[in-house]
Amino acid sequence: MTPPPPPVLRPYRPEDREALFDICVRTGDAGEDARHLYPDPSLLPNIFAAPYAALEPGLAFVVEDGGRAVGYIIGTADTASFVDRYRAEWLPGLADRYPAPVREPATPAEAMTSLMHHPEHMIRPELADYPAHLHIDLLPSHQGAGHGRRLMDTFLAALAEQDVKAVHLGMLTANTKARAFYDRLGFHEIPVTDPGPATYLGRSTQ
Repeated sequence: MTPPPPPVLRPYRPEDREALFDICVRTGDAGEDARHLYPDPSLLPNIFAAPYAALEPGLAFVVEDGGRAVGYIIGTADTASFVDRYRAEWLPGLADRYPAPVREPATPAEAMTSLMHHPEHMIRPELADYPAHLHIDLLPSHQGAGHGRRLMDTFLAALAEQDVKAVHLGMLTANTKARAFYDRLGFHEIPVTDPGPATYLGRSTQ
């Protein structure tokens, strides 16, 4: 019997959208499945995945296995410009489906909806020297096999081609498995005022 072909890394394509949404929510609880936390499984992807694929498709890459994406890396070369475009081009299409909360968030879904309506939270003065930022997710079945490193190398090379010198990311401090992965790839912690439950990491694109 001929063995199946190995997973391949390639640019994101519009037909990957369904898989992108699935990966995002299935890794959205500090790397674990978040579907039990969000009644609408499209909420997290509409904040942390889909806008990047729509607004910065040239910086979106996936790992495909068996004809379907099983992991991705997405991001932006310029966080401040991305926030402007997110507010002008992306958020209006979601406002009716996800109205801005009128009270203090009481559930994970309400907290994320509030985050959706305040993209300016991505702009922090301590991150000014790291203008790009990224999100990377792999299904558990494909973690630990080198795909994450390949995705990161591809993304960093794409940023370097745009003459972007450094990149940052935010992660839940409790996600120690992800932190170990980023440490191995040369990321370092960036002190940020009032980071909440997040830790911010950065590195050069070289």
